[in-house]
Amino acid sequence: MIVLGIETSCDETGIALYHTEQGLLGHALHSQIAMHSEYGGVVPELASRDHIRRTLPLIKQVLKHSNVRLPDIDAIAYTQGPGLAGALLTGASIGTALAFALGIPVLNIHHLEGHLLSPLLSKPAPRFPFVALLVSGGHTQLMQVDGIGQYRLLGETVDDAAGEAFDKTAKLLGLGYPGGQSLANLATRGQAGRFKLPRPMLHSGDLNFSFSGLKTAVALLISKHEAAPQTHADIARAFEDAVTDVLVEKSLSALEMTGLQQLVVAGGVGANAQLRQKLSHRLTALGATVFFPELEFCTDNGAMIALAGALRLQHINGAPRIADSFTVKARWHLESA
Repeated sequence: MIVLGIETSCDETGIALYHTEQGLLGHALHSQIAMHSEYGGVVPELASRDHIRRTLPLIKQVLKHSNVRLPDIDAIAYTQGPGLAGALLTGASIGTALAFALGIPVLNIHHLEGHLLSPLLSKPAPRFPFVALLVSGGHTQLMQVDGIGQYRLLGETVDDAAGEAFDKTAKLLGLGYPGGQSLANLATRGQAGRFKLPRPMLHSGDLNFSFSGLKTAVALLISKHEAAPQTHADIARAFEDAVTDVLVEKSLSALEMTGLQQLVVAGGVGANAQLRQKLSHRLTALGATVFFPELEFCTDNGAMIALAGALRLQHINGAPRIADSFTVKARWHLESA
């Protein structure tokens, strides 16, 4: 079976084709970073309009690249939520209309389900069950994943997500939007240990996170020191050390609590080199295994939605749904997906 995946939850238009036997046939992604950077953040109305412009041309591009015709598609999967309502409506309306016209099933996919399943696109791939660390600009969660649609929340952030904290801290340091990667690059030039920032909720006794206080601590550091390039690099290093230390320790605690030996890391912050290095080192020492998606699949993309759709299609009891209407969910808990 061939599944077309459409991802339009925020500021990236992702399209992909996934074959249940051959794997990923092709994918394409358009990022809106250049457009939104002028405003220092995502402008929802602009994001929606750009998705409208990009989605159909990208579908045609991926079909041509993959040597697949529209009638060859067996199902269409789109991101139903969570995300920006207007952006979600673009993918939902196009995906549902195409599926209805072709007389094929349509699958509404949870954005975070796509992320936590994205390491299955790589080899070796994790096996169920595993613990997933979902860490991005909008979400920081630890989930126990027992199978497709079997997700249990273990802990989550009580305020800013890790990626959001990266972006806000980067702005304090005078870096452009989005700031996560810029801050990580600056941190590579920083001196470890010059500044010490708190590790929020590290010893809270649960698996929840908090990152908004780090942003305040960075603001205080900046106000106390001259704005020298090396000082900013040292502050960036201290911030990255603090965030990654918390993410690593909480992930290890989740594995200990569940008794599982596999950790999947997904989401944009999953591309952070220091986080990858720390987790790989610590889990190898414990005899456990960590799985990361390919860097191109860390950010929002159509491949993860096509994969999730294909897996969902294989687990449906009875005839799959051929829809003539659609809804989106700007807010949506993964456990209810």
